Amino acid sequence: MENPDNTCVVNDNMVPFATLYIIIFLIGVATSLVALWAFTTSQSIKKCINVYLINLLTSDFLLMLALPVKIAKDLGNESKSLIIFHCQVSGPLIYINLYASIIFLSFVSVQRYLQITHSSKLLRLQEVGFAVLMSVVVWFLVLFINVPNMAITIKANITNIHGLTCSDLKTDIGKHWHTLSVFLGTAIFFNASAAVILSNGLVLKRLWGRRESDPEGQASAHHAFRNIALVTLAYVISFVPYHAVRMPYTFTQIDVINDCGLKKSLFLAKESTLLLAILHMCFDPLLYFVICRAFRHQITKTFSRRRSVPDANQE
Repeated sequence: MENPDNTCVVNDNMVPFATLYIIIFLIGVATSLVALWAFTTSQSIKKCINVYLINLLTSDFLLMLALPVKIAKDLGNESKSLIIFHCQVSGPLIYINLYASIIFLSFVSVQRYLQITHSSKLLRLQEVGFAVLMSVVVWFLVLFINVPNMAITIKANITNIHGLTCSDLKTDIGKHWHTLSVFLGTAIFFNASAAVILSNGLVLKRLWGRRESDPEGQASAHHAFRNIALVTLAYVISFVPYHAVRMPYTFTQIDVINDCGLKKSLFLAKESTLLLAILHMCFDPLLYFVICRAFRHQITKTFSRRRSVPDANQE
C-alpha cells in the first residue's frame, strides 16, 4: 500500500476517545428517545420553531447512529471493510448531521428572537410552511457538500491499513473535494454562529431591560436570561474549538504541513474538539425543554403524574 506517511502514525492512542464516545452514545440515545417520545405524543407541536427542533433532533439521532462504527475503529478494530466503511459512510454521516445540527440551532435562535419581539414585518419567516422549506434546503445543502466524500472512490489495492487515516485512503480528487467540503463547512459555521450570537444577544438585551419590572416578571425574565445565556455558552464551547483547529488539521491531510510532531498534535486537537462538538447533542434535549413549550409541558406532565401515583397509593 502506498502511504507517504507510513513513518508518522498519528492515530495510535484512540482508546480514551472511544471510551468517551461510548458514554456520549449511551447518554445521547437515552435523551434523544425521551425527546422523540415527547414530540410524538405532544398535541401542539405544529409551530415553526418546533419544525426546526424536530429536524435538530433528527440530525442528532442520525449522528449517533454513525458513532458505533467510529467507536469500533477507535478501539483498535483494524478490519479493512470496517475502516473503509467508516471513511466512506459513517465518517461523512457524522459531518452531514453535525453541520445540519449547527444550522438548525441557528434557525432556532433566530426564531426564538422573532417570537420574543413579535415582529410583524417578518411574519413570513414564522410560518410553518417556510420552516419546512428551509429545512429541505438545509438537508440538500449538507448532503451536496458531503455526499461526494462518500461517492468518490478510494485508492485501489489497499493491503496494509495499520495506522492509516481516512485521508491516506483518498485519491487526489477525493482529497481536493474533502478540502473544499471543510472550507464550506467552516463558512456555514461562521454564518450560523453570527446568527446564534446576534439573535441570542438581542434577546438577552431585551430581557435585561425587564430587570426593573414587577417581581413576577423580573423572576421570569431572569430565568429566561440565564437559560439563553447558558445555551449560547454551550454553543460556543462546543463548536468554536473544533473549527479553530479544523483547517490547520486539514493542511496536514493535503501535505501542506509535513512535520510529524505537528501532525500528531493537530490530529489529537481535532479529535478532542470533535468529541466536544458531538457532546453538544447530549445537551440539545435541554434546549428543547427551554425553548419548546409543548415539549416542556409533556415532560412535566408525565413526571408530575408519576409522582402523584405513590401519593395516591399512600392514601
